[in-house]
Amino acid sequence: MSAIICAFDDNRWDDTLAAVASVKAQIPAPLEVILVVDHNPDLRDRFSAELDVTVVDNLGPRGLSGGKNTGIALAQGDVVVFLDDDAVAEPGRLAALAQSFTDPDVLGVGGLTLPAWATDRPQWWPVEFDWVVGCTFVGRDPGVVRNLLGGNASFRREVFDLVGGFPTHIGRTSDKRRPLGCEETELCIRASQRRPGGRFVFEPRAVIHHRVPLIRERFAYFRARCYAEGLSKALVSQSVGVQDGLAAERTYTTVVLRRGVVRGIREGLAGRLNGFRRAGAIVTGVAYATAGYAVGCARQRWWGAAP
Repeated sequence: MSAIICAFDDNRWDDTLAAVASVKAQIPAPLEVILVVDHNPDLRDRFSAELDVTVVDNLGPRGLSGGKNTGIALAQGDVVVFLDDDAVAEPGRLAALAQSFTDPDVLGVGGLTLPAWATDRPQWWPVEFDWVVGCTFVGRDPGVVRNLLGGNASFRREVFDLVGGFPTHIGRTSDKRRPLGCEETELCIRASQRRPGGRFVFEPRAVIHHRVPLIRERFAYFRARCYAEGLSKALVSQSVGVQDGLAAERTYTTVVLRRGVVRGIREGLAGRLNGFRRAGAIVTGVAYATAGYAVGCARQRWWGAAP
């Protein structure tokens, strides 16, 4: 396994050091650890002096997808494993991911991502929306899934030979006004389209903890991230088709979120008023994601422009 971490921000220095240390401590150890720095030469030099891992510049366009693709091009392992630069892996993560790859039809394996809140989980925050902070959400069951979540994901190296790299027009960049995502969703769908019978698997024994800074605990970020998810899904649908691009989202909305709203209302009626707040947050999140998707589709249709 080749482990890849993408870094971009000096403010995450300590987080990135912790992420690298958690990967190096895995048993079995990865074949290599590649740290890709996103167009920040000073930060690259600092990491090169501090760490005994491979530290390289992002040779692609600025952003997470370009960094991942740079790491993939250098990786020597049969499996490529990603970890966010503000997350730490629990012992046994790589071993748990590796077990599923004994099945040749498994193209990729993702693990359980738990939020490490700066304070405590906001009482209004619905567990169905933990994806907003890059974490595993309620409704995601172990076993076969449509796509992996990028911060805790691993892929067979041959997947990238089959479909190319991550799309550089989708996903997170340095623009903090638009916290886009879904580059791993688009890649997984393309891989499944190209390789019938190939599967992606969610393995909850492969655990990481993802830091959630205070600014991301706020309702304003919640709304912005939901809107950006809609923009991103519009790009995914344009790339892979609406049917595949929104298949999982339809079930998630009509089943998982509906149950969450009903549960929140019942809790509120029972006197636990935060239940009303969580139900309201679910409705708000769906509304903002829907608006983002509509705007993203309209921009593509009318102007051919990305969000």
